Amino acid sequence: MASPFPEHSPARSCRPWRRSITLSLIAIALSGCSFDLGSLMPEKEKPQDAPKAAPAPVESAVSAGNVAEAQSHTAKGQALAKSGETAAALEEFNRAVALDPYNAQALYGRALIYQGNNEHEFAIADFSAASGLNPQKPEPLLGRAISYLAVGKVKEAAADLDEAAEADPHNAQVWTTRGIAYERLGDRAKAAASYTKAVALRPRDDAARSGLARVGG
Repeated sequence: MASPFPEHSPARSCRPWRRSITLSLIAIALSGCSFDLGSLMPEKEKPQDAPKAAPAPVESAVSAGNVAEAQSHTAKGQALAKSGETAAALEEFNRAVALDPYNAQALYGRALIYQGNNEHEFAIADFSAASGLNPQKPEPLLGRAISYLAVGKVKEAAADLDEAAEADPHNAQVWTTRGIAYERLGDRAKAAASYTKAVALRPRDDAARSGLARVGG
């Protein structure tokens, strides 16, 4: 498995805990985030600025039949993913997206599977599409931030986490991940503030407690 850190990065030699934390975040994302986001549904109208990752615009509106069939495949994919059958779940999400390119739930579910397989560029593309369809939802932003951290795009991760924290200030995982991002950027003050917020929300968050100790909180 390729390392999430570039070969020239000093983190590869002197900060081995960073890689393990990133991998732990991916595991937490897969176990803690629901594949069924409930209210995370595609907007009725196509976004003004479609995300780059979104499929090419179709010539006509997606038919109601396609939308209904896509939702059926999405539900099957969610059930399969929760039972650990990720390969079969991926097939269902692929079918759902093919039928309805604006199915945010299928895009998000597929992104989580890509992330778990360390296919972070694919994950980032799907998280971006899901976020573009539902700009106020923190889950796609958090997911994309974790994949950004895995591929060394720390500034991009921090920007996503700032937005996710505004969208859901009571999400402990967002604050823990934000602390990790700002710690890697060398901003100890923002890292400490983020870890402190995470611990206040979830006192047994070991990653946040360890991070707070590292940055001197």
